[in-house]
Amino acid sequence: MHTLIVVSHPEPQSLTHSVARAFAEGVAASGDHTTEIADLAAEGFDPAFNQADRSAYFLQKPLPSDILREQARIDRADALVLVYPVYWWSFPGQLKGWIDRVFSNGWAYDEAPDGTLGKRLGRLAVHLIGIGGADGGTYARHGYDKAMRTQIDHGIFDFCGARVVTSEFLLDVNGQAAASHVVTARALGSNAFAKAVPAVTEG
Repeated sequence: MHTLIVVSHPEPQSLTHSVARAFAEGVAASGDHTTEIADLAAEGFDPAFNQADRSAYFLQKPLPSDILREQARIDRADALVLVYPVYWWSFPGQLKGWIDRVFSNGWAYDEAPDGTLGKRLGRLAVHLIGIGGADGGTYARHGYDKAMRTQIDHGIFDFCGARVVTSEFLLDVNGQAAASHVVTARALGSNAFAKAVPAVTEG
């Protein structure tokens, strides 16, 4: 099986990148699986939703070529992994823009004129790994963890029918917990397909 790991961080030597690589190592070690890492910063992905994206949203024109390439990457994958630093209790801007542009009407979902929604990504297993400087107590006390899962797990992926298999926050990166996060990521990767549930048939 094939995993696409999307990482959003400008520094290749960051903990975010180390976690992404460790997840890929775990997947590769768990069996006859392949991985691809999409480094949005290094690839220079443009996150700005533009007029061409808007026209495609209304099904007036074809999707831009850069978006078709990203969708093809996901189409080749059995699992999608997002690894990102938490900025202001959400995605970094570039990753949010990747979602805005790539998860388009007619590909990730169908929105009919009468408001009926068709979820088109039921085959896709999703793993979410957010990396934050605050500790778990801060997230729990303010409800940041629940808010992010509502926004991302439910608001984005459930909307498209994708199955969130892993939703983890690796926190307190400036404290003692940081050293264990790469080990955790490798274990998550090794269990990525073992934890998956049967795909939902789209109707």
